Amino acid sequence: MTISNFISHLYLSLFLPMIIATTIFVTDPPPIYTPVEDITVNCGYSGQLFNQYDQRNWSGDINSKFTPIDVHQAAGGNTSVFKEAPHRSSVSQIPYTTVRLSRSEFTYRFNLTAGQKFIRLYFYPVSYPDFDRSEALFSVKAGGFTFLNDFNASVNADADAYEEETLYREFCINIEEEEQILNITFTPSRSKASPDAYAFINGIEIVSMPPNLYYTAPEDPLDIEIIGTKNPIRVENYTAMETVYRINIGGGPLFFNKDTGLYRNWDSYSFEKDYLDDASSRWSVIPVNPSVQLEFHLNLARTPNYTAPEQVYKTGRSMGLDATINQRYNLTWGFPVPPKFYYLVRLHFCEFEPAIREIGDRVFLIYIANQTAETRADIIQWSGGNGIPTYRDYVVFMPSGTGNEEKVFLYVTLQANPQHWKTKYLDAILNGLEIFKLNETNGSLARPDPDPPHPHPQEVIPSSKDLSKSRTHFIAVVAGAVSAALVVFSVLGLLLVFRHRRKYAKGYVHSSRRAANSTKSRGGSTLPSDLCHYFSLKEIKAATENFNDTFIIGVGGFGNVYKGYIDGGATPVAIKRLKPESSQGANEFKTEIEMLSQLRHRHLVSLIGYCTDENEMVLVYDYMSRGTLADNLYHSNNPPLAWGQRLQICIGAARGLHYLHSGAKGTIIHRDVKSTNILLDEKWVAKVSDFGLSKMGMTTASKTHISTMVKGSFGYLDPEYYRRQQLTEKSDVYSFGVVLWVVLCARPALMHKVEPREMNLAEWAKFCHGEGTLDQIIDCNLKGKIDAECLDRFIEIAISCIHDKGVERPSMNEVVRGLEFALQLHQKSIASNGDGGVSTEQGCASNESIQCISATIFSEVDDPKGR
Repeated sequence: MTISNFISHLYLSLFLPMIIATTIFVTDPPPIYTPVEDITVNCGYSGQLFNQYDQRNWSGDINSKFTPIDVHQAAGGNTSVFKEAPHRSSVSQIPYTTVRLSRSEFTYRFNLTAGQKFIRLYFYPVSYPDFDRSEALFSVKAGGFTFLNDFNASVNADADAYEEETLYREFCINIEEEEQILNITFTPSRSKASPDAYAFINGIEIVSMPPNLYYTAPEDPLDIEIIGTKNPIRVENYTAMETVYRINIGGGPLFFNKDTGLYRNWDSYSFEKDYLDDASSRWSVIPVNPSVQLEFHLNLARTPNYTAPEQVYKTGRSMGLDATINQRYNLTWGFPVPPKFYYLVRLHFCEFEPAIREIGDRVFLIYIANQTAETRADIIQWSGGNGIPTYRDYVVFMPSGTGNEEKVFLYVTLQANPQHWKTKYLDAILNGLEIFKLNETNGSLARPDPDPPHPHPQEVIPSSKDLSKSRTHFIAVVAGAVSAALVVFSVLGLLLVFRHRRKYAKGYVHSSRRAANSTKSRGGSTLPSDLCHYFSLKEIKAATENFNDTFIIGVGGFGNVYKGYIDGGATPVAIKRLKPESSQGANEFKTEIEMLSQLRHRHLVSLIGYCTDENEMVLVYDYMSRGTLADNLYHSNNPPLAWGQRLQICIGAARGLHYLHSGAKGTIIHRDVKSTNILLDEKWVAKVSDFGLSKMGMTTASKTHISTMVKGSFGYLDPEYYRRQQLTEKSDVYSFGVVLWVVLCARPALMHKVEPREMNLAEWAKFCHGEGTLDQIIDCNLKGKIDAECLDRFIEIAISCIHDKGVERPSMNEVVRGLEFALQLHQKSIASNGDGGVSTEQGCASNESIQCISATIFSEVDDPKGR
């Protein structure tokens, strides 16, 4: 902590109590928003405690409706216990008075109304009787999402840049209408390395948020742009978020009792300044102007008055420039965040400079993650006028960079307009900022723990043997440490009471344990070299001329695919070289080999061999000269595929999936069916590829799904699997249904630069089907070239595959039979037309007949007689 920070903290600690005293006992105006759910649980406590700061009763979880369920309780085994927390004047008593701890799993169950919720977890990581703080290692899951994984509370607390004693985590999830019970499960990460690991929790808070405060409203036509891609995205209800930063830019801290009824904390000017790049900025703080009367316009600015406290919009930061100052100055904040996540960045604005009232008066640029977010940021244009708050949302993906960085910086930059003649004031302004981490496709929000810091002297507890040798020295150390601690607590104590909810994202660092996971054994005796060929690295380099870039035929997040030659140059092969840092890591590499080496089918790509020399991960496949299905449908110069070819390809891929689901090896769920994983050989035979995510399924009377983390590709991902984390073969059916629409429309599953509803092809297809406008999305190269009855059958199959509920989808066997029948109808049409089926006679589908098809298919599907 710098001297200036220490002085400011000292000042606040001396005078803040007096300020607080005047606000706690004076009647505050009622909150703007009253949550439907406002649940506060003081874990390990019996009865209720009234918190004077938030004016709420915190209920204990002992012998109450909040008592958790222990997995071993019924068997009389280990159960959770509750204990009192050590009292420290620097720590708020609620909810840190007591704690619940267990060395076995326990679950809190809450009956909630449907809707979006804040979930806040409170931790006081100290040593409790029989529970050493260093052994607190656990995971937390809720609503199908992983909030924390192998979470070491003491390491996180010790790494906190502000040396705070308590931890606080805030998450956002949606409770579905049909799932109004929320389970929050705490699971100790016990292993040989951590046999005494335990889980603990001091407080749980659940607060309903206004509909679509951070989620995209279904009726909202505006999507959020993914920075750097121009791709629109919607923050749907099946997304979970974690609050990483929430800052009142240029203003003081706004504690939970000063929020709009949502009990959020807004960090202060002193916290924000730690992330501000002083070297590149000439900035000024905009003070509070109490005379400003803000107007909240729900329809005009899309900013209800509960979005943020008025104080956020009445303070801010600007560069304080005018036209005589070099416009290259900017405002830049750098926020450390864990990489490999998407982040929602919300910027709050309010223009209350009296002279700025017209569009164009102040126009500036915004960059997020060093990429252009806005080339013309005009608050007056966005909000509708002076004194009207507004905000803008952006989504950005933060990669790990050139190496395996343990943290990366998410930069937010405001720059004065370089085209200074286009603006009246050369300046930029920001009033508030929020950053949320979005869950991965596997449902995880967990971030790695920081590296453990060196132990504090007062935390080093010697063994009894050491104690007997150096008792005097030990007492001196402890006494000195306690004295020092008392001095610090006396200065900072009251401030820490109110800062216990501060985010400490400044200390994000990957743990060595996560790094070790990425260097697990990549092969050896466990891989089935007896079932496919093992290549030496020398052979692989010879086949690709030492991985020459001119041999690259494909690129993905996993690495490069090369065209190589084996058998003395006689046999062309596809060689996939996985990067060590690839998300498709050692487990997927091993799964691919184990699966494909035992599977043989005309419509599955053949694995020839692999290589693991020198820690390489290389797979060798049959070469597919026609590339991927996607390559032949869109974003390429290849001629359009005829409808008959497309049907044959779909049937081949469907047969391959049917073999996986019901073949001799048992049920295998592919889990990543998409148009880029369907390859075509020189004869246009379709072959399903990429088995790195595959799972062996189970279907019995008592077990019909696999509970597993969600993996797959956006646009193709089964929404039911995403919500419930329950994988079945019907998840493959959904993904294949998306493939069918890709084939029919010649569009990617996720599309760029289109209207919001058109971003997701499956959802767009459903919408057009219901509206009778399917003619608008079908590939124009197919117009008038498909028999109406054949198209009717194909659309029926495609729609049935993408039903929201898996039980309503057909099996792959039914899909195969349906497509084969569609092909028969097509061939019959060709025979009757005698011209290759390209005529526009009455038998072929026109725009009008396609509309009739889309209007009648559902009744045909629902009515057995219609079949």
